[in-house]
Amino acid sequence: MGVSFLSTCPSLLSLVANDTPPSTRYHPRSVPICCNKTIIDVVGEEPFHWRRREVLKCVGATVGLEIIGSSGSLVGMANAADLIERRQRSEFQSQVKGTLYNAIKGNPDIIPSLLKLALNDALTYEKATKSGGPNGSIRFSSEISRPENTGLSPALNLLEEAKKEIDSYSKGGPISYADLINYAAQSAVKATFLAAAISKCGGNEEKGNILYNAYGSNGQWGLFDRQFGRVDAQDPDPEGRVPIWEKASVQEMKDKFSAVGFGPRQLAVLSAFLGPDQSATETLLASDPDVAPWVQKYQRSRETVSRTDYEVDLITTFTKLSTLGQQINYEAYTYPRAKIDITKLKL
Repeated sequence: MGVSFLSTCPSLLSLVANDTPPSTRYHPRSVPICCNKTIIDVVGEEPFHWRRREVLKCVGATVGLEIIGSSGSLVGMANAADLIERRQRSEFQSQVKGTLYNAIKGNPDIIPSLLKLALNDALTYEKATKSGGPNGSIRFSSEISRPENTGLSPALNLLEEAKKEIDSYSKGGPISYADLINYAAQSAVKATFLAAAISKCGGNEEKGNILYNAYGSNGQWGLFDRQFGRVDAQDPDPEGRVPIWEKASVQEMKDKFSAVGFGPRQLAVLSAFLGPDQSATETLLASDPDVAPWVQKYQRSRETVSRTDYEVDLITTFTKLSTLGQQINYEAYTYPRAKIDITKLKL
């Protein structure tokens, strides 16, 4: 009843919202409530129905404030549950990254294919129909066997083996291929960043790790890490949406990137995703006046110690690529907490 009365009384709602501190419990028996014009002379000139309405407003406010005051424990429980789910997802995500790191470390030559796998899965996205995108559809045999995906089967096989391990320890259900492919690409990108840092240190892995941790862009992955919960497609995406990158002209590449909301800048920074030889791809892209300035910018950035411009722009672009048209389930991989039988506790 309190809720319905409060909903009809904006003045009382503003009183509750402005004068009741969030952390203070309301005790209606100890705090008097005085409503304007409700304490009146019964034999006065005000009509009875007006007095009744004002009295009911006060009753509604009192009950409503009681509900608000008692809801603190419910809010606390909701916040606690949310924190538990976040921790569950974070712990699972860390395990997934560990598994993928080890898989890639043992197969460094697979890195370009992992990057292209993620790109080709994502660029099936079509804005007009809001279909396709990074939805794991590339796992289907009819899609992975298409000409644009030639040579990517070993990368998919590697991820299928990793998925078996991940699913074996997952408490919140199997990981989606959509998440798996994108987190594998993230691990591959990080591996290239680390390799570049080690190279700058003359091949010394210890110094390279120190350099990467001190000056690298690991902290820029926050938004990407929150996008955890992509849903798999149940059918292959339509054919003809992804170019054969090795045969495509720069204009064809620009047209495809433009169709999903990307421009020359994003095309240049994603050059490592377009084929096994980044240098050859960049040489081709540099022939286009729109793309050339960005290619040169990132080449200069990679020569610096921190490589900030290149790494940050790549992370930002890949994050957007990995969510094209996707609805993220932020409750994915969570699971019910184990119930404790207090009768069995030993005090």
